[in-house]
Amino acid sequence: MPMPTPVLRQEHRQHQTLTPRLQQAVRLLQLSSLDFAQEVRDALGRNPFLEADEAQEDPGLQTHDAGETGSAAAAPAAEDTGAHATTEMTGATEASAGIDAWDPSPWSASTTPRSARSDGDVSAIDLMVAEEGLRPQLHRQINTRPLSDRDRALVGCVIESLDDDGYLRTDLSELAALCEWDPPVDMAEMNMALKLVQSLEPVGVGARNVAECLLLQLSEIEDDDLRTLAAQIIEGHMEKLAQHDVAALARRLSREPAEIEAACDRIRRLNPRPGWQMGSADIRYITPDVVVRKIKDQWVAALNPAIMPKVRLNQRYAELFRQHRDGRHAELAAHLQEARWTVRNVEQRFCTILSVAQAILNRQKQFLEHGPLAMKPMALREIADEVGLHESTVSRVTNNKYMATPAGVFELKFFFSRPMPTANGGACSATAIRGVIKDMLDAEDPVRPLSDAEIARRLARQGLTVARRTVTKYRQLMKVPAVEQRRRLG
Repeated sequence: MPMPTPVLRQEHRQHQTLTPRLQQAVRLLQLSSLDFAQEVRDALGRNPFLEADEAQEDPGLQTHDAGETGSAAAAPAAEDTGAHATTEMTGATEASAGIDAWDPSPWSASTTPRSARSDGDVSAIDLMVAEEGLRPQLHRQINTRPLSDRDRALVGCVIESLDDDGYLRTDLSELAALCEWDPPVDMAEMNMALKLVQSLEPVGVGARNVAECLLLQLSEIEDDDLRTLAAQIIEGHMEKLAQHDVAALARRLSREPAEIEAACDRIRRLNPRPGWQMGSADIRYITPDVVVRKIKDQWVAALNPAIMPKVRLNQRYAELFRQHRDGRHAELAAHLQEARWTVRNVEQRFCTILSVAQAILNRQKQFLEHGPLAMKPMALREIADEVGLHESTVSRVTNNKYMATPAGVFELKFFFSRPMPTANGGACSATAIRGVIKDMLDAEDPVRPLSDAEIARRLARQGLTVARRTVTKYRQLMKVPAVEQRRRLG
């Protein structure tokens, strides 16, 4: 049988590819404001044709004309540039920083340390209490103890191995192996060092797990019987404690449910993260990309100038390069091309964010007027069609971008939700249903709180078909305890 003869054949196929400039534009568009600012700073550092426009005066809020899509105009910055408070509304950020408008000038004359000033005045900065973390405070406490140099070093090794919660996550044998001393460190010495750390404030520090942390704090319970019962629960029944299963604990420990309830309530008042008491609070702030104001009965979106890096093309360097350009400067030519792309893509990023934000605002203005109950169901496709963008582009714009409104600071994607059918054939948003559930929970009788099934039945009577598991999910998103726990608290 003869072998088949190879045949060469040409085929014409069309497929879409992104140019390097478009690839950069897409990448910049999906970055958060902080990541984008860092990206621009990196570009300024490596590209000689880019420069920070320090001489440019701060522009006002770049506003979007409510009657035009895709255009941007300047509007004066008003008092909206202040810090935005936190909001309890579901979907809003729990801790948010507003536009950076803090003026350091009142302190400019007092920031010089006292030792460097000749007038001898004490500034307000000099009198501020410096925050001290967990480990420095523990070292300060242990320095008051009469210890040998060896013991003090071992205790210091344990202290430096604690995490921010105050726990020792490293095995003592590993710490002993790090101490290359003569004679070698034994486990008895390491256990003694750990006991010394656990005797320091705050109570519970130096624990190796949650149970040990809670046991270290039981000395705060004055009643001996209650303290003994709490220790029994912590040592052998942590799973049932976490499940709030009072009946099972009462059976296993042969105690009355009231006694078990009292012990569990006392345990819950203990601190499972003692290290947080001596550390600064880890509050994560965000800077809104868009600020919303009501101007002449219209809601207008405006860019936050705090997130707009002042970057421009260095015209002097670009002109010098054009005058002396030759084949040996291929790398500089690439830098110049990248600089032009960067300036253009920065402008395009903010224009796109502003267009999408205003389109969202036009459709969800009732939410700002009347609250979550007025939120409309909205899909990415609706905004994409309105602003003339692809649906994937709108998805990138709404991710990690935030809008500051009088009702709070919200991520742009918060305004999108799938439609939920109603009894009359209409549709409402999931945000509106969460608002109805929140109103029910706020108005419930503390003695007879509403179960998730009862909430689902009440929603059905209002024409809203919501499954019980969906109610449970929304309740958990609002960080509302289950009905059993609310009944005990009530």
